[in-house]
Amino acid sequence: MIAREAYRSVGLITGGRVIDPASGFDGIADVLIDEHGRVVRIEQCPGGRRPDAGPHAVIDATGKIVTPGFVDLHVHLREPGREDEETVASGSTAGVKGGFTTVCCMPNTDPPIADQETVRFVLDRAQSAPGRVHPIGAITRDREGKALAQISEMIEAGAVAFSDDGAPVASAGLMRRAMQYAQMFGVPIVEHCEVMELSGQGVMHEGVTSSKLGLKGIPAASEEICLARDIALARETGCHIHGAHLSTKGSVEIVRRAKHEGVKVTAEVTPHHLILTDDIIARDFDPLFKVNPPLRTQEDVLALREGLRDGAIDCIATDHAPHAWQEKDGEFDLAPFGMVGLETALGVCIKALIDSGVLDWKTLIDCLTNRPSRVFNLSAGALKAGAPADIVVIDPKATWTVGVNNLISKCKNSPFLGWELQGVVTAAVVDGRLVHHTNGGHSAASPEQSARARR
Repeated sequence: MIAREAYRSVGLITGGRVIDPASGFDGIADVLIDEHGRVVRIEQCPGGRRPDAGPHAVIDATGKIVTPGFVDLHVHLREPGREDEETVASGSTAGVKGGFTTVCCMPNTDPPIADQETVRFVLDRAQSAPGRVHPIGAITRDREGKALAQISEMIEAGAVAFSDDGAPVASAGLMRRAMQYAQMFGVPIVEHCEVMELSGQGVMHEGVTSSKLGLKGIPAASEEICLARDIALARETGCHIHGAHLSTKGSVEIVRRAKHEGVKVTAEVTPHHLILTDDIIARDFDPLFKVNPPLRTQEDVLALREGLRDGAIDCIATDHAPHAWQEKDGEFDLAPFGMVGLETALGVCIKALIDSGVLDWKTLIDCLTNRPSRVFNLSAGALKAGAPADIVVIDPKATWTVGVNNLISKCKNSPFLGWELQGVVTAAVVDGRLVHHTNGGHSAASPEQSARARR
């Protein structure tokens, strides 16, 4: 039995502002859900008679925003191999709290998701998760970059895309063969864009701040050269190439130009790259801000925001990367790259994109639902009759303060500890089941969290 079947069944979400970018709907409405957990209809009847929900729960969404469940194309669930840091079930639980009813997990596990048995293992574990989990298979065997992995077998087992995330496919010849193979099956190749010879032992963005701090830098060219190479290969092969966690102004321009030329290219950006810059590292060399690709400059942040606004960048993905606290609580140079982000994504995006006037609510929801779903061709991200009722209810005015005690991911390595964020997911529904519910509101950070974050 799928774990979510144990949750309470929802029959009606009433009185909220329903935003469904896939259909263009935006208005006060009721969402009726049948006994099979599917959307029956969206009905605009403010002040009218409420549809009958039968014996199922009713969610009053008055004053709130009702949207399709969010879709995250880039998370690290650490299972198999590092279940102490995260599992498929715990990561999915953190996801639905943040509004992500569908997540796609990267293959850099131990062992990697590089064969059909491991794909099936992840899908089996997903049966105990409150949300939907789709595995991304490795491009190369054991992610070693030497020979292609079992792509066709992994597709048959349920992989939705392919990536060696955490490292690029360094060989252009091998990447070309991977693209030719993926193009035959109509699945995307997801590239971690980095030229390792340029990145070297870098730990942050190469620029003025790294020079002042005496830290080795990762130049923007490391990302941009790899991205340009892969786009050239995609142009030749006809393969769909997806740029993971883009971070530079140059990358946005490269993707924008390629799209104009008709290349089948898509791209994602993380919430942290939309709001944080490299100069924050100068405050106290906090390893919570160490991530790959690194935090860049304000010019890059503004270019990434504009890329989302004009469609050069397709969607937002968290790159949720849990690490044990002791691994992050040390020297900046020695700490691993990565930060958690499933639970803070909505609030950070509101601050970075809506409060700044870059996006409106409808476009932000599009970047979190319909757009990522279309990138991987998933059956998610839309509210329509007959579709599974994967739905999120958001209180746009509620606030909360990020702290280790209110993050439910197994790891707490968030760069936003101590930040007050606005926008709370008060309910998440998957297959018509209420898998997350809260009254929202403000929670306090400890003095230690506030001091460390120094906000």
